[in-house]
Amino acid sequence: MIQRQDEAREMIRKKVVDYNGEQLSDQVKTPLEKVAFVIEEEGELVGGISGTMFWQHLHLDFLWVAENKRGNQYGKKLLKKIENLAEKKACNLILLDSFSFQAPGFYLRQGYEICGKVDNHPEGHTQYFFQKRLT
Repeated sequence: MIQRQDEAREMIRKKVVDYNGEQLSDQVKTPLEKVAFVIEEEGELVGGISGTMFWQHLHLDFLWVAENKRGNQYGKKLLKKIENLAEKKACNLILLDSFSFQAPGFYLRQGYEICGKVDNHPEGHTQYFFQKRLT
């Protein structure tokens, strides 16, 4: 059986999602919602954050600030904005990952804690996994 890769990926994803849904209570089954916020200056994108909310948590997908704008608190503002939305949407947890060459120190300063790491991935670096419980 040969299928296009995107069709096969979607079929596999759907099977896993269906199985997972059978294992969870209705209370936990919050709808999947993709969210994003951006900062623009003079019509130019200088920062942004995106995430996916489901199962009462937010998975932070990406946080980016233009290199020449770093140090201006944009990352902190974007993170606070998406955290506030997650709380408003009754999320109780935020999960994310960051490589050693990205911003693990930033997330630690914002109250996130390391809940796992993979050493030497990619080679010469570390991948950190973070969590933050919301009240």
